[in-house]
Amino acid sequence: MTFQANPDESPAEPSRSAAEPSRRRSGALIMAGALIAIMAGSTLFLAGWTLGRQAAQQPGTPVSEQEAWQPFWDTYAAITERYAGGPVDRPALVQGAIKGMIAALNDPFSYYMTPDEFKASLQGISGQFSGIGTTVGTVDARGSNASCTPLSATCRLAIESVIPGSPAEQAGLLPGDVIAGIDGTGVDGLTVDQTTQRIRGPKDTTVTLSIVRGTAAPFSVTITRANILQPEVSTRTLAGGAVGYIKLAGFSDQASIDFKAAVAADVKAGRKALVIDLRGDPGGFVTAARDIASQFLAGGTVFWEQDAAGTLTEVTAEPGGAATDPSIKGGVLVDGGTASASEIVSAALHDHGRAELVGSKTYGKGTVQQWTQLEGDNGGFRLTIARWLTPDKVWINGTGITPDVVVPNQATRPGQDPVLDAGLGALGFAPG
Repeated sequence: MTFQANPDESPAEPSRSAAEPSRRRSGALIMAGALIAIMAGSTLFLAGWTLGRQAAQQPGTPVSEQEAWQPFWDTYAAITERYAGGPVDRPALVQGAIKGMIAALNDPFSYYMTPDEFKASLQGISGQFSGIGTTVGTVDARGSNASCTPLSATCRLAIESVIPGSPAEQAGLLPGDVIAGIDGTGVDGLTVDQTTQRIRGPKDTTVTLSIVRGTAAPFSVTITRANILQPEVSTRTLAGGAVGYIKLAGFSDQASIDFKAAVAADVKAGRKALVIDLRGDPGGFVTAARDIASQFLAGGTVFWEQDAAGTLTEVTAEPGGAATDPSIKGGVLVDGGTASASEIVSAALHDHGRAELVGSKTYGKGTVQQWTQLEGDNGGFRLTIARWLTPDKVWINGTGITPDVVVPNQATRPGQDPVLDAGLGALGFAPG
């Protein structure tokens, strides 16, 4: 089974795609809403992922590739026929071969997952997962948001937000805490997605994190995992009710519905300025990204998708957006945790002149991963199968998007939010 999907506790792409070059296809599973639902061929982002169709591989080795594959089959035969160190676990052998092939691509967003890892990774797509209740991203050695991979001394894993009422909050974890180890093992060399999978796990199991907080001595905390439902859309008003504020934490189908309702409510109330907070949002369904951007675009390109053959496909805005009136101004708050679908929306609104971007440089996730569930009990894998480009045909992968107004997301006192203050200023309103 192949999927296109998004990371839950990390910074994770485009198109309702049927982009799978296989000879045989069957039905597709897709995650949507607060629960996992069944539908056909969608795409997600966080790190930008795709949920597609199941594809059965043609058995045997194509004649044209027999010479290239002969060393592989020679090795497999030698192991299965002559290895004397003990019983040969053939499924483990096959899974190891798959893992090695994908690892040889040297792509941090393409990797093999065991059956348990594959199942767990799908649970977080809709905003519901079993874990501790945090979102994480990367910071540099000084603690400033940074778009980097893999983790190292200069690319550290840090908590971006803690879900209220979650095990993480009850354990006393705070935004800005650096996670240096998971269950006694360091995180250097891993991607954010890989650490997310290690932090998450079945309900009522425990995970021990090594935490670095500021200049204090590192400490360990053991947390019992629970089922987490992360709210994806939250709203309030600012500037005495004159400005609508919408915070997005994900891009599920339900988030798209809730976002559209929030925008419509603000417009109906007569508000001419809206702040869209995408800080720490790792992305989600590409269809949700298109629908959310369409609330501000009367038409035109939302993004371009480029497949492995180099073919460009234009994805355009859907009609009927609630805030397409040019008199309605927008401000989008971004940071290093703004990734994939969040970057699609940010770039679309920016390139069409519908919003100013405020904050720090975004994550820089410009590729699409497709999730494939292997036949039998063999897990699955994620594979980069496309790029996405901004409306101006810029590929932001690895570079991110630099905001119009650059503001470090570093408060000097509790309750202060300099990025939000700057966003209000960009819209012509006083902070506070």
